[in-house]
Amino acid sequence: MLFVDSTVPAEVAAIYAWGVASGVTTNPLIFARESGAADLEATIRAILGVSHGHVSVELTSEDEAGLLSEARRYHAWAPDRVCIKVPFGEVGLRVAHALARDHVATNVTCMMSFNQAYLAALTGATYVSIFSGRVRDTGYDVRPTIQKLRLQLDREGLGSRILVGSIRHAMDVSDALEAGAHVVTVPPPILRKMLHHPKTDEAIAEFNAAWRNRAE
Repeated sequence: MLFVDSTVPAEVAAIYAWGVASGVTTNPLIFARESGAADLEATIRAILGVSHGHVSVELTSEDEAGLLSEARRYHAWAPDRVCIKVPFGEVGLRVAHALARDHVATNVTCMMSFNQAYLAALTGATYVSIFSGRVRDTGYDVRPTIQKLRLQLDREGLGSRILVGSIRHAMDVSDALEAGAHVVTVPPPILRKMLHHPKTDEAIAEFNAAWRNRAE
């Protein structure tokens, strides 16, 4: 399953028109880069209007009460669609568990290891997000972590889905899915790279040329 990793409604709409996306993820970093001073609520509502499935909205408060208050505000925008993105940590686990008890969809994020993601899954999180590119930045292959986590979730019957983000290359998508990720969230530029193969371009050009020249 593929999600779109973007805060630009027009980009989200363009990818959804392909018929391949099932959700959207956002985070404060890409929001700052892509949308600048745009209003968060207006942007998320615009994304909701051009997509289906969960739209992850990340919390930025730094204490438990603030995180829960922020979560409830975002959730009220679209209770069936907004997925609350909770930064991992001791406080984050408490917040994710409290939200899960209230049947609020959650995406525990910024995780790099099996232990972190397993703890998040035990809270009842809807998604547990592993940052592929950032793990690779430290010199480690992320695939064994995804594989072990998928086996453990399946073994215990835990309902969390593995969501792999921080995608830097088209190959990261196939690697994550092959390793057992349920969802990979991909920026539009990488999704567009997935469209292309030189042999595909060559074959289409050859077929089109043959059709044009058939009567000559």
